[in-house]
Amino acid sequence: MPPNSPAPRVEADGTIHLPLLKDGVQAAGAMPRDLEVSIAQSLKTEQILVDPVVKVTVVEYHSRPISVMGAVKKPVVFQSVGAVTLLDALARAEGLTTDAGTEVLVTRDQQVERVPLNRLMKDADPAVNFVLHGGEEIRVPEAGKIFVVGNVHKPGAFAVRDTADSSVLRLVALSEGLMPYAAKRAYVYRRDSSGIKQEIPVELDKILERKSPDVPLQVDDVLYIPDNKNRRTTMTVIDRVTSFGASTASGILIWH
Repeated sequence: MPPNSPAPRVEADGTIHLPLLKDGVQAAGAMPRDLEVSIAQSLKTEQILVDPVVKVTVVEYHSRPISVMGAVKKPVVFQSVGAVTLLDALARAEGLTTDAGTEVLVTRDQQVERVPLNRLMKDADPAVNFVLHGGEEIRVPEAGKIFVVGNVHKPGAFAVRDTADSSVLRLVALSEGLMPYAAKRAYVYRRDSSGIKQEIPVELDKILERKSPDVPLQVDDVLYIPDNKNRRTTMTVIDRVTSFGASTASGILIWH
């Protein structure tokens, strides 16, 4: 380049234009060393130099925003300066919440790439730890949930990260077990493809006694464990009779 000439800038289309070269050289997403090779090849192809020696130095970075949202502790938008990886971006958002699902969605150039969290976080697979150049949108979807209500110690919504491992027994365990008056039969409420709610009876006592196979559950299922009213009534009568006997035996009779 001529002395004192301004350094070439990366254009909006991701190319840089140099004197004597007819076409621009693709620079977006390239490291300086890669760009040196591309420029040298262009100079040779257009027969400007026989054996060019090219040195590329980044004088100024034009940062572009990267947004991280969804099931992260601190959704954030930050400027991409230098090399930023997908893990770097998630770290900027202070990591994942307990509601995070099983994948990360990376949107760039109007295309969505699905990155399995196990490969990224657990296996530390560099192939999915993408280098980000700005303009990306990173979203961590929440895991689907199964709802448990009724006679359990801890009713609630439980995240499902592996549908193959979601069953009645597992959800009863996650809800910390059955209450003393839980019925022998439970019900699963599930909407079909047309949105109509179905009621599926489950022989809970037989499953617990291993006399029937466990029943798999799906995301958005509601597992309802009703109250065994007959048993509750019987136990209430027994409690009253026991209390009555104890009272009369001690010479005290109380009428309610």
